[in-house]
Amino acid sequence: MANVVDRAVVRLLPAIPKPIVRKISNRYIAGPTLEDACRVVSRLNTAGKMATIDVLGEHIDEPEQARALVDEHDGVLDAIERNGLDSNVSIKLTALGLTIDRDLCLENTEAVVEHAAESGNFVRIDMEESTHTTQTLEIYRELRGRGFDNVGVVLQSRLRRTLRDIRSLADLRPNVRLCKGIYLEPPLVAYQGYQEVRDNFVAALDLLLGGGSYVGIATHDEWLLERGLERVADMGREEYEFQMLLGVRELRGDKLVKEGHRLRIYTPYGRQWREYSMRRLQENPKIAGYILADLLGVNGK
Repeated sequence: MANVVDRAVVRLLPAIPKPIVRKISNRYIAGPTLEDACRVVSRLNTAGKMATIDVLGEHIDEPEQARALVDEHDGVLDAIERNGLDSNVSIKLTALGLTIDRDLCLENTEAVVEHAAESGNFVRIDMEESTHTTQTLEIYRELRGRGFDNVGVVLQSRLRRTLRDIRSLADLRPNVRLCKGIYLEPPLVAYQGYQEVRDNFVAALDLLLGGGSYVGIATHDEWLLERGLERVADMGREEYEFQMLLGVRELRGDKLVKEGHRLRIYTPYGRQWREYSMRRLQENPKIAGYILADLLGVNGK
């Protein structure tokens, strides 16, 4: 029944007036400007939560646009340092030129990572569609080979290749955000069953923790949260963290913090808020259900 409701909410989205979509989006997008993001992150920090700031925008097709986003990320890093915020940054390689030219993307990504290193900060490379997975992991490995330890990557349990990727990265002891993944992929590439994706998430988490990786356990799924909590019960706080989206399952996040766990909130900002909102909800109907439940004040599992 829950899945039916989630998909019903998504089907209604195109017909919902823009101001209403904006109101919903305000729950999980900081706003159009960097100042909005800093304000939200400051509030999160006060509540004992960390953040990762994400500049909205991807699939850039002009080199000048990609370089402009390098400047934007430089501004984010400077603002984090200037305001004393507990936040790192997340980047998308298609925003930095991956679909234009790989070398351009590597150059742009290295510039952001180097800037972050200079201010003692960290950069998370987001994972996008499966067509970009191999190049994303290659660029991550190349940056690590150039001596950058302040960079991590994202792996998606939805993809069939993920356990193989973890094994191939084992020598790096990668810092990984582990999530289910929001992209709808074909059966040959990705698991289609709900529990299959969950089971692969747990298998990936076990493999990462067993290999000594620092893991950001990124999920709102209560079953996965419980499995994660079981596995980190005897670990130090510096060996893992939980991660959630801004505005989603806030009460559950508060509980994690009260129990002494590190929690990082993914905090996007930018002027493409509507496009981001529509795409994210359409690709992951479960998020629509969480947001609807929050709006109705039903913030349980």
